[in-house]
Amino acid sequence: MTPGWLLLIAGVGLVTGIFSAFKSPRAWLAVTLVGAVAAFAAAVWMLASGAVWDWQPDFVIGGEMLHLQLDGISAFFLVLLSVLGGAGTLYSSEYWNDKNHPASAPPGRAWWNGLLLNMGFVLLCANGLHFLIVWEIFTVCAYFLVSLERQRREARAAGWLYLAASHVAMICLFAFFALLAARTGSWELGPMREHSGLASLFWLALVGFGIKAGIFPLHIWLPSAHANAPSHVSAIMSGMAIKMGIYGLVRFTGWLPAPDSAGWVVATLGVISAVLGVAFALGQHDLKRLLAYHSVENIGIILIGLGFAMIAASHGNPVWGQLALAGALLHVWNHGLFKALLFLGAGSVLHATGTREMSRLGGLWRAMPWTASLFALGATAITGLPPLNGFVSEWLIYLGLFDAVSAHGPAAYAAICAAVFLGVTGALALACFVKVCGVVFLGLPRGKIAEHVHECGWRMRLPMLVLGAACVAIGLAPILFWPALATAAATWQPALAGANILPSAPLVALGAFHLALAALVILAAIFLWRRVQCNGVSRAGTWDCGYAAPTPRMQYTAGSFAGIITGWFAWILRPEQHAHLPKEIFPARSDFAEHTPETVLESVIEPAGSLVMRVSAAVRRLQHGRVQSYIFYLLLGLAALAILAVMGGAK
Repeated sequence: MTPGWLLLIAGVGLVTGIFSAFKSPRAWLAVTLVGAVAAFAAAVWMLASGAVWDWQPDFVIGGEMLHLQLDGISAFFLVLLSVLGGAGTLYSSEYWNDKNHPASAPPGRAWWNGLLLNMGFVLLCANGLHFLIVWEIFTVCAYFLVSLERQRREARAAGWLYLAASHVAMICLFAFFALLAARTGSWELGPMREHSGLASLFWLALVGFGIKAGIFPLHIWLPSAHANAPSHVSAIMSGMAIKMGIYGLVRFTGWLPAPDSAGWVVATLGVISAVLGVAFALGQHDLKRLLAYHSVENIGIILIGLGFAMIAASHGNPVWGQLALAGALLHVWNHGLFKALLFLGAGSVLHATGTREMSRLGGLWRAMPWTASLFALGATAITGLPPLNGFVSEWLIYLGLFDAVSAHGPAAYAAICAAVFLGVTGALALACFVKVCGVVFLGLPRGKIAEHVHECGWRMRLPMLVLGAACVAIGLAPILFWPALATAAATWQPALAGANILPSAPLVALGAFHLALAALVILAAIFLWRRVQCNGVSRAGTWDCGYAAPTPRMQYTAGSFAGIITGWFAWILRPEQHAHLPKEIFPARSDFAEHTPETVLESVIEPAGSLVMRVSAAVRRLQHGRVQSYIFYLLLGLAALAILAVMGGAK
């Protein structure tokens, strides 16, 4: 079966799912999964063959001929979309079912299929006008999914903020595609690197796609949208929807010329997003909002790799740029996998406890061993620790940065700085997820909410197992996924076609090291378990610091755990503290709470919007319907024009 027929099956399955969403959840589940599997097969076919599927039927939409194309880059992203789409579909059939959500579950299934379908069309469109159409439809579908719980004020506000930010991005993208069509004389998309006059359009694309990707400081919509959406929606939004912004940047930096400074700007934004994204994550007490800020961090890691690849492209494509590009592309997959796993794990916690506040949880490992173990696996992957997939992609980026030092120029100094900040990001991410796992899953329950919990069912557990297995597979056998990376890299820069970017020996050695490390960890775990069982070790409470009757309130909270580190970034986090400190020897009451606001949104965007609204209100007062006043305004305008004319004549 050819890729064209597989894509047709995928499209028919998703469209059929839209109509069956309201009538039969089982039929919706079946046809949607069939569509995801068919899309996955088509994408893998194209990556394995290295060919390009091009389809131009005699069919007109909006005055333009339909043109669909699946090449190495779009197939690379389609693999991730199909995996996350299938996992989220199965997960949502239990997590967001008709029994618990009778009003929102049926439309939620329909909008879900609409989202998957139109993201797929974005990857396939080779016509600028059609790209804009499906991009807008995918944005609207995401809005309805984010605000699915529209009875909650927070969900409605998050949806509107997402929609507003997305339409600012849409204005930039409309200008980008319109100017591109005006200068080339066609809406058709493809390689145009020989048209040097198109380079200035890169800045419009950077803002438009950057907002969707959640680049700092264009990320203002992301934390609230991911925190308030249903968890399977958060998984697809973080794992794939923001990657559509990365797809746009990768696609059009490969097809179009870019200014000489473009790579430097992208790499700088990547460093800022990585460091500040993880800093804001450390200051969060909401589990899903914390994961949302880690999306900003990992988008920054991807941009570091892409930025240095663009810098290298302007220097003749040295090997270090190719390595950075390979690391960035692999991190697209890796972040999608482990971040979706983490959001699904957070959804399982929310499903069992009804809260996202980490300081109200604790001790969940015993009651939810599957969720806790899989969440810990995702946490290990996202912090870039071996032997999982996060280490492989960051290792490739590090190799590129270290090799760039040999360039002996501005690129070398920039690579040294980027490598240092990338290391700082990894250390802070590790501290953040030690906090999360310790506060949420270890210790004692901090309240009655965490005392009566239950493990999720198999339809929620199986998608997490699949995503976890993918994280392990890429970590233990990276050489198996290298051909897909090489195909995507060659599509981005045809000069790389056939180039031996990285010999197979280092990847084989890395896989062998990861296998040995994994075996060592498993053997150590078995040894410790048998030692505990054979010696009859009894369980007891941890050291109580001399307290006669320790309580769960004496445990570290999410805020106290990361208090010192967040203090380092107080200049940007601007934490708000509410304290009632003890003043007596035996105080009757004392409390301390710290909240990290959305600094960019609350300190920059909202004041600017308030100023605009005040100016608008003042101008509105001038429109009171009196003809005499309008004549007076007209005379004032004519007088001003006359004065300007006289001054111009005098000169």
